[in-house]
Amino acid sequence: MSKNFEIKKTVVAEIKDKLDRAQSVVLVDYRGLTVAEVTELRNQFRKAGVEYAVLKNTMIELAAKELNIEGLEEHLKGPTAVAFGYDDPVAPAKILTEFAQKNKKISIKCGMIEKRVVDVKSVSALAELPPKEVLIAKMMGSMNAPITNFVGVLSAVMRNFVYALEAVRKQKAGEE
Repeated sequence: MSKNFEIKKTVVAEIKDKLDRAQSVVLVDYRGLTVAEVTELRNQFRKAGVEYAVLKNTMIELAAKELNIEGLEEHLKGPTAVAFGYDDPVAPAKILTEFAQKNKKISIKCGMIEKRVVDVKSVSALAELPPKEVLIAKMMGSMNAPITNFVGVLSAVMRNFVYALEAVRKQKAGEE
């Protein structure tokens, strides 16, 4: 086997690993971006813990086939950059959607959420979700509410009982 074939095989394996580990993936057409704009985008990704890479369409397609991901081939035309979200599935979509709104040169091709290909509308919807920490905080607040209400009811019962005892004490003290 040729050395070039081995290199391509290694690249496909790396892409396959990234696709497998990522909670979300966003593919974009980056034509027309200046070096400064790409650097700004990469800095935003770095801060959010998102991996961003320009990859060959054929390599992405081969890796997707090995993972049985269907529907990606139709989006693999023209230059493709890929953002992999490993920890926060919302981060790649949020960063790219905001960047695309400010900079019309970049366009979102599609996305993948847990190895399912989704359209641009779904990527935009994902971008509008609050960050993971906010969702967890809301969930914890919702779970905590019944317990807090129960404690409030119990304390009200005890408080009313104490008030009743105090009223009885005052009444007996007034009689004597």
